[in-house]
Amino acid sequence: MMNAGSHAFAPDHIEVRGARVHNLKNVDIDIPLGRLVAIAGVSGSGKSSLALGVLYAEGSRRYLEALSAYTRRRLTQAGRADVDQVLYVPAALALHQRPAIPGPRSTFGTMSELLNGLRLLFSRVGSHVCPACGARCEPSLAVAAEQPLTCPACGHSFFGPAAEDLSFNSGGACPTCQGTGEVRTVNRAALVPDESLSIDQGAVLPWGSLMWDLMKQVAREMGVRTDVPFCELTQRERDIVFDGPAEKRHILYKAKKGNDFAELDFTYYNAVYTVENALAKVKDEKGLKRVARFLTQGPCPDCGGTRLSPAARSPRVRGIDLAQACQMTLRELCDWVRGVPAALPEDMRPMAESICDAVLGGARRLLDLGLGYLSLDRAGPTLSTGERQRVQLARAVRNRTTGVLYVLDEPSIGLHPSNIDGLLGVMRDLIADGNSVVMVDHDVQLLSHADHLVEMGPVAGSGGGYVIAQGGLEQVVANQRSVIAPFLAGELEREGAAAAHAGAGGPATPLGSSADGPRVGQDEMFDLGRIRLSSRGLHTVKPLEVDIPCGRLVAVTGVSGSGKTTLVLETLVPALQALCAQRGRDDAGRRGKDSSSTETSIAPGAAMPAHVAWVDAESVTKVNLIDASPIGINVRSTVATYTGVHDELRRAFAKCDAARAAGLKAGDFSYNTGSLRCPACDGTGSISLDVQFLPDVEVTCPECHGTRYASRAESIKRACGSQQTELSIPDLMAMSVDEALEVTGDLKRTHDKLRILHDLGLGYLTLGEATPSLSGGEAQRLKLASEMKRDQQGSVFVFDEPTIGLHPLDVQVLLGVFDRLVARGATVIVIEHDLDVIRHADYVVDMGPGGGEEGGRIVACGTPANIAACPKSATGRYLA
Repeated sequence: MMNAGSHAFAPDHIEVRGARVHNLKNVDIDIPLGRLVAIAGVSGSGKSSLALGVLYAEGSRRYLEALSAYTRRRLTQAGRADVDQVLYVPAALALHQRPAIPGPRSTFGTMSELLNGLRLLFSRVGSHVCPACGARCEPSLAVAAEQPLTCPACGHSFFGPAAEDLSFNSGGACPTCQGTGEVRTVNRAALVPDESLSIDQGAVLPWGSLMWDLMKQVAREMGVRTDVPFCELTQRERDIVFDGPAEKRHILYKAKKGNDFAELDFTYYNAVYTVENALAKVKDEKGLKRVARFLTQGPCPDCGGTRLSPAARSPRVRGIDLAQACQMTLRELCDWVRGVPAALPEDMRPMAESICDAVLGGARRLLDLGLGYLSLDRAGPTLSTGERQRVQLARAVRNRTTGVLYVLDEPSIGLHPSNIDGLLGVMRDLIADGNSVVMVDHDVQLLSHADHLVEMGPVAGSGGGYVIAQGGLEQVVANQRSVIAPFLAGELEREGAAAAHAGAGGPATPLGSSADGPRVGQDEMFDLGRIRLSSRGLHTVKPLEVDIPCGRLVAVTGVSGSGKTTLVLETLVPALQALCAQRGRDDAGRRGKDSSSTETSIAPGAAMPAHVAWVDAESVTKVNLIDASPIGINVRSTVATYTGVHDELRRAFAKCDAARAAGLKAGDFSYNTGSLRCPACDGTGSISLDVQFLPDVEVTCPECHGTRYASRAESIKRACGSQQTELSIPDLMAMSVDEALEVTGDLKRTHDKLRILHDLGLGYLTLGEATPSLSGGEAQRLKLASEMKRDQQGSVFVFDEPTIGLHPLDVQVLLGVFDRLVARGATVIVIEHDLDVIRHADYVVDMGPGGGEEGGRIVACGTPANIAACPKSATGRYLA
C-alpha cells in the first residue's frame, strides 16, 4: 500500500472488521478502492447490509461528523453502524434502488438539469420580442453583456430575459397554472352522479360533503323543487343548481336533534361554486382528497401544458421557442442543439458553442443509458423507478467528483440488456475520475464486468451474512462455494440451478418445475381462449391491436420506453377492469341487489379508458395487478399481520392454559391494541429520542428490545409443534418463516400459510419484519400469498418487473410460482427484461423497436423462438 519512492500512505482498500449489521456474521473484508466492485448473493443474504448498512453508512456518517454541529443539525443523520472497525472509507454517496418520487413541478429537464442549459441558450442567443410593439429583435451579444436591446421597429430599449425569467418555477411560470402545466376544473358529471335521487335525498353530493346540509333548503327558496328526482328538473332549475347567483334567502332551519327552529338569512352557493370554494380553502392533502372527487385535471388552457408564460415562450432559437424545444425527445433535441451555432451570426458562435457543448455533454450519458426517448417536459412523477435512477446516476457522473465512494443499489433495474453497456460506461467514468464504485446487483451480464466480486450467502436470513466468495471473476467462478458462479460461467442449466438452490437451503421449486414444464406450441397457443384489445394509441404507443392467449404465461418485452407500461398498465389492465365491472353490474341487475356471489374486478366503478377502441375477453372474471409498491405505510404492518398468521397465532395463544388462567383473550395478544403490547413503544418496537441540537434518532425500544410486547407476554407460553416446544408469541414473531414452520405443525392454518410463504421463496423473512421495508420483488411475492391455493379460472395476473431484486436462483422459484398460477387456470402477464423469464414464457409480445417516438409498436408476437428469429427485435438478439 506504500507507493515506491514515497513516504505518503496511499490506502488501496477499505478495511471492514467485525461487521454485524442485520444478519452479517462478524464480517471481515477488504474492499478495493478505485475499482468497480460488485456485491452479489441471494435475496436476504446480506448484500445491502454490507454495501449500504456498513460502507455507505460509515462513509456518509464520518463525512457529516467533520461538519460543524450547526450544519449537522440541518442534515439527516445516520446512526453508527454495528461494526468493530472501518478504515480508509471515503465520503460516500448512495444511489438507492427506489429514488424518491419527485414533486409535481419536477420534469425530466429539471431532474437532469439539462433545462438549465437550455434556458441559458434561449436567454443568450434567442431572438427576443419587443414588449412595446411586439416586433422581433435579431440575436445579439447585448443580452450576455447585460446591455439593453433596441427594437428595430419602434426604437424602444429593453433588457432581454435572463435564464431565470424563463423558468416555470420562478419568473417564467404561466400565471394561470402557476407553472404546473395543469389546472383543476369542476367535473359537473360528478356533482350529481345519480339523477334518480331528489335533492332532499342527497342528489347534489357537494352539498352533503363540502357544504352545510341546509343548502337544500336555500335551493328550495331559489325556486328549485327538491322533492322530485333530479332528472325531472327543468333546465331553469338545473341552471340554478349548477350556476345560480350568490343571493341571500330567508329560511326556517330545524336542528337535526330536537324540535328547535331558527330563522336564517343564508347566501346560496351553487354546486359548482361549492366545489371551487372548498378547493380554494384546501390546506393539506387530506382536504384536497375530499374535494378531488368533484374535480377533473387537465392541461392548462392558457399555456397548453407547457408551464411557461407567454413572455417565457417568446424567445426563439432556430425558429422554435423553449416550450417546443422541451417537447422534443432528448435525441431530437441534441440534433437540434448541434445546429444552433451555425444558425447564428459569426460573432455569437463562440458563446453559443460553449453553451451547446455543456448541454450536449450533460445529455451524452443520458443517451448512453437509453433515455434518449424522453422529452425534457416529461413530468418527473411519471418516470419509472429505473428511469429516475439512471437520471440520478448520470447527474453524479456529470458533477466530476473525485475521491468519493458511490454505492449503487440495483442499478440494472428497468434496463433492457441492450442498455447495460451504457450503464457500465457511466460507472467506468466515475472510476476514471478517481472515485470508487460498489454496486449491489443480480444481473449476470453486469456482474461479469466487475473488477472485484464479493458474494454473500450461502442462503438468506439467519443462514446468510457470510462472505462465501470474493476476488476477480475467474476466482469466483472457480470457487466451489459460490452460488452465482455457474450463472457467470454459463455452465449450468436452469434445472441444475434449481436443484443447487435446494441443496443450499432454498426451496426446491416446490410449486412445480420452472424449467421442465412443457412449453406450448404456436398452433395450440390460443386453445384456452384469447384476450383481444384494440387501442387508438396513448402517449408514444401507436394505434394497435393485440391478441393475448388465455391460460398462458405471457411476457411483454422491449427496450426502455418502448411502450410496455402504457400497453399493459394504462391500457389493458383498466380495460379489463372496466369490462369485469360492467359484467358485474349487469349480473347484479339481473339478480337484483344481491350480487355478493359475483367475482368481478377490484375496481367496481372503473370506466373504460377513452383510448381503448374495444376489448374482448369473455372468459376473464378478475384482474389482479401485482406491482412492486410497498405494503403498508408504517412499521405496524408486518409479515405476520399482512398474511393473517398473526391472527391465527393470537387465537391459538388465547386458548392455551396460561392465557386462560390469566383471563387473556385473543385481542390481548395484539401488539397494536392489546394489553400485552409494550407500553414504552406502544407496540412499534422502536422509540424516537430527542437529542437536542441533533435530529431525532430512532432506536430499538430498550424495554421490549424490538419484540413489540411487554415482558408479561414472555411468560404466556404454549407447547408448539410435534416437539411440544414451549414458546411465547414474541418468540414466534422473532422467528423466520422457515423456523416457524418447524414449530407450527399443530396449527394447520398457520402452517399452511407459512408453507406458502416458504414456497414463494420468502422463508428467510421474519414474522415480525415490517412490510414497508421489503424490496419490490419481496412485496410482489407476499401479495401473492393469499392467491396460491385458489382456483384461478378466469383470473388475469399482471406483474410489473417482478424479478427486481431477485437472484438468478430466486428467479427460478418465481417461475415456479407463475407455472402454478397457470396450472390453476390463470393468465399471467409479465412486463419484464429478465432473459430467463422471457425464455420461459409461453408467448411474448415484443414492443419497440426503439424507445419513445421510435417505439410504441408491436415488433413481434409469438413463442420465444419466434422472437429470437425476428431480425427487428432488440430483445430477440439476446434470446438467440
